[in-house]
This record gives sequence, C-alpha cells and structure tokens, in this order.
Amino acid sequence: MEKAARRFRMQELFIHDKLPHVGTTIFTRMSALAAQYKAINLGQGFPDFPMDEQLVELVCKAMRDGYNQYAHMNGLPALRESIAEKVAAGYKANINPDSEITVTPGGTYAIFTALTAIIQPGDEVILFEPAYDSYLPNIEINGGIAIPVALSYPSYEINWQEVKEKITTRTKAIIINSPHNPTGKVLQDVDIEALRNIVTGTGIFIISDEVYEHLIFDGQTHRSMLCYPDLLERSFVCFSFGKTYHCTGWKMGYCIAPAKLMGYFRKVHQFNCFTCNSPVQVALAEFLKHPDSYASLGVFLQGKRDYFLMLMKQTAFKPLPSSGSYFQLYSFEGMSESSEADYAEALTREAGVASIPVSAFYRDGTDHKVLRFCFAKKESTLAAAVERLKAYGI
Repeated sequence: MEKAARRFRMQELFIHDKLPHVGTTIFTRMSALAAQYKAINLGQGFPDFPMDEQLVELVCKAMRDGYNQYAHMNGLPALRESIAEKVAAGYKANINPDSEITVTPGGTYAIFTALTAIIQPGDEVILFEPAYDSYLPNIEINGGIAIPVALSYPSYEINWQEVKEKITTRTKAIIINSPHNPTGKVLQDVDIEALRNIVTGTGIFIISDEVYEHLIFDGQTHRSMLCYPDLLERSFVCFSFGKTYHCTGWKMGYCIAPAKLMGYFRKVHQFNCFTCNSPVQVALAEFLKHPDSYASLGVFLQGKRDYFLMLMKQTAFKPLPSSGSYFQLYSFEGMSESSEADYAEALTREAGVASIPVSAFYRDGTDHKVLRFCFAKKESTLAAAVERLKAYGI
C-alpha cells in the first residue's frame, strides 16, 4: 500500500492541450505593447469616444429599480421582443422572440456556442482568411477541422469555385462575416447566390458573424442571412450590442436561429454562462425602441473612415477599400522589407502608433505587408496618430 501511495504521489499533473498552436491573442499582445510604449492604440477595435448618456442612465435606473438578479436564461423577454421588432423593421424577417433569439455575453460567445452545438470530432468547417481570430480555435477546441479559403488579395473577394472544391461529405458548416473583420469587405448579391448554390440540398450549416451590421458605408447594403428564408433555415446569425452602441466592454450580443437549431444552441448556453447582465438587458430593451441610435451609425463611422483616409494621404501608406466595420487596411509594400508583425511592433515602439498585422488573421501567417488600423476613434486621436507616423518619417 505504501509503494502504491508513493507511485500515486509521483504522478505528474498533465493536460492534453486542446489548442497546442495557440498563444496569447495578437490583440492582447499589441495592446500591451501600446501601453508599454504609450502608443496610440489603433490596433484593437474599440472606440475611445463616449457612448450615449441616455443608455448609461437607463442601466443606472435599472439597477436602482432592483433589476439586479438573474434574468431569464434565454434573455430578458422584453429585450428579445425588442430585438424581434428591430429585425422585422430592418430585415422584414418574422422572428419568434421566445424560441429563436438568445441573448449572449457578446458576439464571439454566440459564434463559439453555435459551433459547439453542431460540431462533432472530424467535422470540417470552411472559413475565409484573413479571418477573425476566434474562428479557428473555436472549431479546433470542438474537435473540428478548419478548412481555410483565402480571400483574393487585394480585393478580398471570395473565390466560390475554391469553396465548391473544398466541400466534402464531412463539411458541417461555412462561417461568413459581413461586414468583414479585418478587411471591411461587404457581401454582394453574387456572393449570396453562390452561397445559396453551394448549400442548397446539403446538410451544411451557416454561421453568420454580423456584429458590424450597421457599420456599412458608401450606400452599400448589409445582406443579412435574416433576409433570405432558405439560408436562414440553416443559419446561426450572431450580433453584438457592443459594436452597435460603442460599449464593447459590456460584452453583450445575441444569436438568432430557427427554433430547432436554437434548441441545440441553448443546451450549450445553459451550462456555460446561463444568463447575462440583467440591468444592461433592461436598458437595451428600452433603448432599442429608438432606431435613430443605430440607423445613423453607418454615416457616423464613414465620416471617421473618410477623415482617417484624408489624414493618411500625408503618409506613404496605401489604403485598401473598406466598405464597413471599424477597420481600414493599409499596405506598406515598398516602404519596408520587414514582416507585418515586425513592422507593426516597430511602429508601436518607435512611432508610437499601434496597429494589427493582417498576417495574424491567417493560419499560415500569409504576409502581404498589410496592417489593420481601427478608425473608430475621436478625430483628435486619429490626427495625433497620423502626426506621429509623419514624424517617424513615413
């Protein structure tokens, strides 16, 4: 018995790493570097301007009024009803607030939960690179196999022929993202038709990341999966209040899916976060009744994009088109032989401006010498950043 006890004590604790190739995210690393060198952070996608005071006051009022205990697992009923009304008005979609909407702690959580609900080990999921960095680990932690399709550089259009070629009997889902992070690309009618042709008659699900739904520029249209009944029937559509109301730190979002699919989503959800911040839900339920707050968002953010574009003309950076989101890509080809990662770090340390290397959005680190800048900032912040770049000699 004593020898057995000794052997037991000598055993080492061991964890089989489910994400062996994953470290700290590029956003955390670059933000830490920005803080260390007191750089202006145009890397991570968050606004530095205040959110609507009315929404702040509504949250405070909800807390004072006693809405501080658990809300319903699926989300405050009043908030789900407000979301359904918003969807009906904006997308002409009839969504049942009781069975087809779940409030989540952010859009990223909604994407993870949808993938967890449907993926079995060995299932394949097609994603488009450069891709928001949570997609690949979300797939792999659930035992799935990520099948990347590179967007065509520099237009970042989808090569649908390649998508068709990568469809197999194991294909479980396709992840789409419009407006797209990091490129700002927006799906067009031709993309919707190509997607429809590929998935019709198959068991392929769609995970649609639409967190930037209202950040659309230049008169373009957001083509939500909610607008297409034949696509919606196989979709989990994920949204973010943080991007809509400039409150990314609240981590509030929601998922919309047909009742049958939502049932599987909620099975996972109930044993993860279970429910979300109650006073914030109360406030959002009321604030959503005022559509002007999000209807004007595209014009507001386009103004910032255009202002940043104007300023950046004073530098050698070359802009790549952005039709939506918080972001603009800029090429530094011909300016430096450094890798994107090295150049982004050098700009942070030496010029005092932080960005994100787009190579971080590719599994294999594809490097086109492109950086992502966030323009969802005060004009004074953007102006100061460009002045630093000019002073650095760019």
